Amino acid sequence: MARPASSLLVNALIRRVFAEGGHAAVLAHGDDTAGAILILGMDRGEYSRFYERGLGPAGHPTLVSCGPTDNPLVAEIRDYWQKRRVSDPDLWVVELDVAQAERFAAETLLFD
Repeated sequence: MARPASSLLVNALIRRVFAEGGHAAVLAHGDDTAGAILILGMDRGEYSRFYERGLGPAGHPTLVSCGPTDNPLVAEIRDYWQKRRVSDPDLWVVELDVAQAERFAAETLLFD
């Protein structure tokens, strides 16, 4: 099965978060068709985690936690995704500020 375009997934994710009363923002616009999507999860303005789509042990899509941990500074968070964009200029970076950001990302980005 063909994967939906990255821009379609990002737009769906943003609409779902706004519908739930949260906030979402595109920090970096990647390739519209096939760009990877890096999610910056926030909860009430506080850093939660970075997430991205990956493959689990059984070969099925899963959400992988990545990036800095242990209450990083704002500069460390920004530096992480900006370094990722240097190596992958097609990468989308989307900030989700909503309770259970990981759930929103998983429900929108993971499919078979």
